[in-house]
Amino acid sequence: MRALGLDIGTTTISAVVVKTDEREIEKAYTISNDSFIGTDLPWEKIQEPEIIMRKVFQLLDEIFENYQDIHTIGLTGQMHGIVYLDENGKHIGPLYTWQDGRGNIPLGGISSEEIQPEEFSAEGERSICEILEEDYGVKAYTGYGLITHLYNSRKNLVPEGAARVCTIMDYLGMRLTGRKTPLMHSSNAASLGLYDAKEGCFMEEVLRTAGADPVILPEVTEEFTVIGTCRGIPVSVAIGDNQASFLGSVENASDSILVNMGTGGQISVLSDTYFTAKGIEARPFAAGHYLLVGSSLCGGRAYALLEGFFRSYAEAAGISGVDHYAVMAKLLGEKKAGEELKVNTTFSGTREKPEKRGSIKNIGTENFTPQALVKGVLDGMAKELCKMYEKIGKGLASPKSRMVASGNGIRKNVYLQRMMSEKFGMSLELAKRNEEAAYGAAVSGMIAAGELTLKEAAGI
Repeated sequence: MRALGLDIGTTTISAVVVKTDEREIEKAYTISNDSFIGTDLPWEKIQEPEIIMRKVFQLLDEIFENYQDIHTIGLTGQMHGIVYLDENGKHIGPLYTWQDGRGNIPLGGISSEEIQPEEFSAEGERSICEILEEDYGVKAYTGYGLITHLYNSRKNLVPEGAARVCTIMDYLGMRLTGRKTPLMHSSNAASLGLYDAKEGCFMEEVLRTAGADPVILPEVTEEFTVIGTCRGIPVSVAIGDNQASFLGSVENASDSILVNMGTGGQISVLSDTYFTAKGIEARPFAAGHYLLVGSSLCGGRAYALLEGFFRSYAEAAGISGVDHYAVMAKLLGEKKAGEELKVNTTFSGTREKPEKRGSIKNIGTENFTPQALVKGVLDGMAKELCKMYEKIGKGLASPKSRMVASGNGIRKNVYLQRMMSEKFGMSLELAKRNEEAAYGAAVSGMIAAGELTLKEAAGI
């Protein structure tokens, strides 16, 4: 027997077929999610839901043709974004993704079409994020679905006939099962913002007084549960990709942390206790369990930016055909010379301070070298997540001793692996599977169908 896991990412759509007895991936599929809609607004990041659905269903046709014994389907995907639905459960308008910047747009005085990203903090104007923090004491971030919805409500941009909102993976669950209303897992509900993870409910009064009718909110469950069937196969409620990656990577959650380094960076630690700190979120995982999460917005992109820096210089000099990542790896293997550069890799800001930028310090005549810069960037990437773990540690009953690492940004860089292990003072092991989120979705489907327990899946 086999289980299927689907992951709708921002740039790719992934699926895995899992042998349930061995709990091993038999076949993995990855296709491009080329569904972005071009606009004239630099801060607007939207995708076409119907293109995504068409791609998924074409992929499913191929999978079902090759595997006739799939008996559970689990779902995950990009968190935070929203799709508007009509009363029949059909999408209206685009998918507003987690990258959308309208939550930082000042609401009054200047037309949103005229505002550039660097002008988001225009004097005398307030954005939705600023209003929520200053007037309601609620920390919110642009790209979170209900922040997007509040902006749209204030600007009369909500599509006519919108009855509910949900994430793109919740919408896929509806399309697969024929549901007309979404049932959302708490992990996705919390990703929309204005959700009290400790109490397990949306902040309806804040939403109402800030300018939007709570009737738009979906039904929420804390359980991994079945929402319907597709071709007679049980389909489980979609879970957030952070939670799915944790479920798909960590087998001993009680003593492990998960570090992911992809385009961004993230550290996730299981806790039975609700705890937050500056830059640290408590995200719902399963009933009675939270993931304490810190995110570095630039993450692995910092190393990619450095490669681009070297590549642009080479191209300007007329040098082509160079594998700059290989050259950077060679530099890392050479003996250290001079003091270390101190690189702060917050090149894309932070959740708390999106306007913040990185820095390079301790520059001297001996260490102003490509080698020192490469090492300094990796050190900064590791240090940023390590500082987050120090904050998380204050909310844990006991420290963890094992680190599980996932994402190509760390899988392909043994030097970053060593730095992470040294900074955290833990042994590091790579996640066994590359498609962690899709695999975690398949596991959630098995749990929902009663074929697996959380303890068996992750030692909880």
